[in-house]
Amino acid sequence: MSSSNDQVFITMSQRNTNGFSGMPSNDLKSFTQGAVLSFHNVCYRVKVKSGFLLARKTTEKEILMNVNGIMRPGLNAILGPTGGGKSSLLDVLAARKDPQGLSGDVLINGAPRPANFKCTSGYVVQDDVVMGTLTVRENLQFSAALRLPTTMTNHEKNERITKVIQELGLAKVADSKVGTQFTRGVSGGERKRTSIGMELITDPSILFLDEPTTGLDSSTANAVLLLLKRMSKQGRTIIFSIHQPRYSIFKLFDSLTLLASGRVMFHGPAQEALGYFASAGHHCESYNNPADFFLDVINGDSSAVTSNREDEDGEARETEDPSKRDKPVIEKLAEFYVNSAFFTDTKAELDQLSGVQKKKKSVVFKELTYATSFCHQLKWISKRSFKNLLGNPQASIAEIIVTIFLGLIIGAIFYDLKHDPTGIQNRAGVLFFLTTNQCFSSVSAVELFVVEKKLFIHEYISGYYRVSSYFFGKLLSDLLPMRMLPSIIFTCIIYFLLGLKPVVESFFIMMFTLMMVAFTASSMSLAIAAGQSVVSIATLLMTITFVFMMIFSGLLVNLRTIVPWLSWLQYFSIPRYGYTALRHNEFLGQNFCPGFNVTANNTCSFAICTGEEYLINQGIDLSPWGLWKNHVALACMTVIFLTIAYLKLLFLKKFS
Repeated sequence: MSSSNDQVFITMSQRNTNGFSGMPSNDLKSFTQGAVLSFHNVCYRVKVKSGFLLARKTTEKEILMNVNGIMRPGLNAILGPTGGGKSSLLDVLAARKDPQGLSGDVLINGAPRPANFKCTSGYVVQDDVVMGTLTVRENLQFSAALRLPTTMTNHEKNERITKVIQELGLAKVADSKVGTQFTRGVSGGERKRTSIGMELITDPSILFLDEPTTGLDSSTANAVLLLLKRMSKQGRTIIFSIHQPRYSIFKLFDSLTLLASGRVMFHGPAQEALGYFASAGHHCESYNNPADFFLDVINGDSSAVTSNREDEDGEARETEDPSKRDKPVIEKLAEFYVNSAFFTDTKAELDQLSGVQKKKKSVVFKELTYATSFCHQLKWISKRSFKNLLGNPQASIAEIIVTIFLGLIIGAIFYDLKHDPTGIQNRAGVLFFLTTNQCFSSVSAVELFVVEKKLFIHEYISGYYRVSSYFFGKLLSDLLPMRMLPSIIFTCIIYFLLGLKPVVESFFIMMFTLMMVAFTASSMSLAIAAGQSVVSIATLLMTITFVFMMIFSGLLVNLRTIVPWLSWLQYFSIPRYGYTALRHNEFLGQNFCPGFNVTANNTCSFAICTGEEYLINQGIDLSPWGLWKNHVALACMTVIFLTIAYLKLLFLKKFS
């Protein structure tokens, strides 16, 4: 990874306040000058369940306890050990935490956050969620198209995109694909800057980043923080969590918040933190990284802490159990901070801001607002999904090749079906195979919403699009073509190789039936998989369900012979409707006893010479409704499954 690519320079850009157009003019002015975010007595508790079903216990765990502070324009770092509450505090400030169990106030310039604050602020998640099959520019175009108001012309949006690319130093890789697990793309630092660029498109006054140095080497991490430092000089309030930065990164911080076990150990100017800890009796050794030193003190395992203990309490304290001595260190530091001048000054400023809030009574948005219409969102989501489909040929092209190969193999095995008793068995077998193959090949649809779950949640919360736009966009651009095309190819190959009924109408009915089976099976896959985080679980559930449905398809057992108290299960079988429609379409009007005059001779009750006799034996209605009612049933099942999938997406837990 080349470090030269990561050395970028920011030009001073004029601030934009499009995101806060619904706020009073005085508030707009203060946002232009720089937003001051304050948080007052923030507490956060979660309910933890333990034990088995019968003896299940629910206990409350405190994640944040009476956290107070002020974040001004500049670099505001939240530092602390793992599990200390860094990411939780960041999510609370960014309004992305589940409000259940949350108490306290978060204000911007002394006023409550608007309801669409999640849309107007920027939030860069820890794991970069950008579409890897698209280029850097295409990702930024998607963000601009959906987050910038429609009053802006395309030329103005393109200018904004070009400006962001230049500011982030991405000009050389602007037309390079970001990269996926299958294809090589841009470097880690460039990928991180692309994620930041997705948020900078709206020119937010407040930018949140969850551990922006995760997965980057020290040089690239330093370059990313230098970038954020230059952005903060433009008047942005940048708030981020970080685990263990090196000194060159630490010295860039303007404000430092130290958290441990959900309590504040220090909150104030970063460059005064060493002096504060020295006053508490913890002196940093020469050439020691301050960030490492703070974490050592909090964890109670630094040489400075050990030597202080020996001086104060003697060598007996040295043998004390580590788990017992960690807690007093955190408690002492928390109490020392509450009694310090830093806390007193912060509290005084917070009281002033609280007073401003009571006087202001700022307008609070009632509903989440979107910058674009449903149709506009649908167009861009479909466009991106289709590009993703073409940019990921490992899945799409492989499925087409397998379909062609399988069609040729089946055509060779069942080649030129005869009009004799063996033709009945072979026709029944191949039609059953076609139906079940459509079902099992549709299991791949489970990935449609599972793989992009993190991307969907982030973009939805950030106000890119509505759930309905995303849902229908994915169906139009991904599900429909990937289910329709294999059905067309399969029918065209095998219909003529097998020598099925030489009627044009029957050819298209078979194609339509296979499409309907594929759509219904895929819809069922989506209904099961929507909201799931692991593909394997959804795939297992789908496979078990389809195997159970196969029993009631009509080949393995004659449906007329099933006992009444189990026969109702056949109406929930997708293969049954497809298999019945295919047999009705193929067998009706066929004669399987060549040279035998059916009208002149009475057939034996055990012999089947016509397609009508076979259908009656299987309990299939010979009327046209006996054919089309199967398609109606499949259409109804498709609508039901898609509705379930949509509702699961709509009510999916989108907060951490």
